[in-house]
Amino acid sequence: MESNTRAWWIYALFSAGFAALTTIFAKIGIENVNPNLATAIRTVVILVVAWGIVLFQGNVVNILAIPQKTMIFLLLSGLSTGLSWIFYFQALQAGKASLVAPIDKSSLVLVLLFSVIFLGESLSWKIILGTGLIFIGTLVLII
Repeated sequence: MESNTRAWWIYALFSAGFAALTTIFAKIGIENVNPNLATAIRTVVILVVAWGIVLFQGNVVNILAIPQKTMIFLLLSGLSTGLSWIFYFQALQAGKASLVAPIDKSSLVLVLLFSVIFLGESLSWKIILGTGLIFIGTLVLII
């Protein structure tokens, strides 16, 4: 169990690092490009990489075994991701990366609320305090 705890931390740290690079690269990359076109280009790259990994690992055969409910929620997640990227690139082209990214990451506050409401996850004082600090920090940046 301890190794799994460490594994998710490592993955989360890599995710944060690449998310930061994503914002910097995107801000530079959308300078003279329509944000929707930029999102489409980025999506093709992600599509190729993700399917390349699935094919390399031999997991494509598992696609038919995915339960319908799971597939529906994966599709809804994909739709939400796409809409998030479209609006993110619009905001990034119009605003400063140093302000757009923290506002985008304030979605963590919504994740906390949604995880309690829809997933039945419990709250601890650390989660409430940390989320409150994120919310306050976002307000400080935008005011």
